[in-house]
Amino acid sequence: MAKTLLSTSRSLPIALLRARERVMGPIRNQLSTVGVTEQQWRVLRVLQEDGPMEPTRIAEQACLLLPSLTRMLQKLEEKKLIQRKPDKTDRRRQVVRITPRGSRLIDENLERNLELMEQVRQRMGVDRYDALLDLLNALDQLGPPEDKGD
Repeated sequence: MAKTLLSTSRSLPIALLRARERVMGPIRNQLSTVGVTEQQWRVLRVLQEDGPMEPTRIAEQACLLLPSLTRMLQKLEEKKLIQRKPDKTDRRRQVVRITPRGSRLIDENLERNLELMEQVRQRMGVDRYDALLDLLNALDQLGPPEDKGD
């Protein structure tokens, strides 16, 4: 049986990427004015929200690959936005925490970030926006699809 490709307008991966760019474009522009990338912002937000943690957990929470995070942590530390210290109980492990300077950066820019999200919410309609978030969170909870290993 021949398989046909779906139109890109009905492709979930492409639709997610297009929606991501629609949402992230204005945020990326706003963050560039304060010298952080969207990935660095996510790391700072995760640390501010959840407190000090190990890099592996940061990568998971911020949706980043660990090798990328390692380089990013170095940059954030150079900017004095985070601090890395050896774990007190296991010196091989590292604990990362946001610095007061990092928290200030978030506090000073969070309102604009929230305004941008509120604009999206209003343009979509509150009910559709909330439904979209619920559906995306439900999709995330499913985990990755099984690989049947043809």
